[in-house]
Amino acid sequence: MEVNNKYIRFDWAVKRMLRDKANFAVLEGLITVLTGEVVKIEELLESEGNQESSSDKFNRVDIKAKNVKGEIIIVEVQLTRQLYFLQRMLYGVSKAITEHIDIGQKYDEVKKVYSINILYFDLGKGSDYLYHGKTVFTGVHTNDLLEVNTKEAKELRMRVPQDIFPEYYIIRVNEFNSVATTPIEEWLDYLKNNRIKDDTSTPGLKEARQKLLYMTMSDKERRAYDEHMDDIMVQNDVLDTAKMEGRAEGRAEGRAEGRAEGRAEGIMLTAKNLKTMGLSIPDIIKATGLSEEDIMKL
Repeated sequence: MEVNNKYIRFDWAVKRMLRDKANFAVLEGLITVLTGEVVKIEELLESEGNQESSSDKFNRVDIKAKNVKGEIIIVEVQLTRQLYFLQRMLYGVSKAITEHIDIGQKYDEVKKVYSINILYFDLGKGSDYLYHGKTVFTGVHTNDLLEVNTKEAKELRMRVPQDIFPEYYIIRVNEFNSVATTPIEEWLDYLKNNRIKDDTSTPGLKEARQKLLYMTMSDKERRAYDEHMDDIMVQNDVLDTAKMEGRAEGRAEGRAEGRAEGRAEGIMLTAKNLKTMGLSIPDIIKATGLSEEDIMKL
């Protein structure tokens, strides 16, 4: 890729650029490709995760938006491994639902929530790079899908639970190793490799080609971005080293206890290195899952 076609990483763009209404089309394109229907963002909503801080180097980056149908869309980018990630996904969605209905309102005001999670770490087993989850109610004996009577616009209509309950998308960026031929593959190629085809017609990416060019940034923005990339490279090297040392320790022991001890020592080594790099205690807790007490002892 030529220098003048170098594109900014998505996690940086989400933090610094895609919150601008003029750039909503990039996010709208990603959501449209995932959901299969055209999505228009009406506004961004405040959430705990979209507050920037000076120590926020590797934490999650999320945007909470509302589309023209009033539905809530959470887009989260997670760069480092997070223990209990699925539980946090559920908490984030539950919080979004309760934040947007007032006490005394009828339950028909509850909004559907889409949770889109872009992960740059190994979540667990699974061979795909994209997973989609939604709620269905299946008959235990009949295996049929439940439909429910609802009153909308003074008419009774049949709806299925997945029209109301939250939907989840998990994008495992590191698992993508295909040639980009479909719209979702083109998006994965950008998320993983920062590549966008010159002739792309994929929603969001054709806008990203104009909005997310490295060379259009100011000198100050480029310096900050370059430092961000350097930090990520160092962090990935530290984590990879810790993983290898943990696995080596586990293999040397050859027992379950040895593997557990190797993993534990790997996590402790990771925390020690991150502390040496100057990361804050809360950041190290999020990256390793260790307690503050354990980290302070290092």
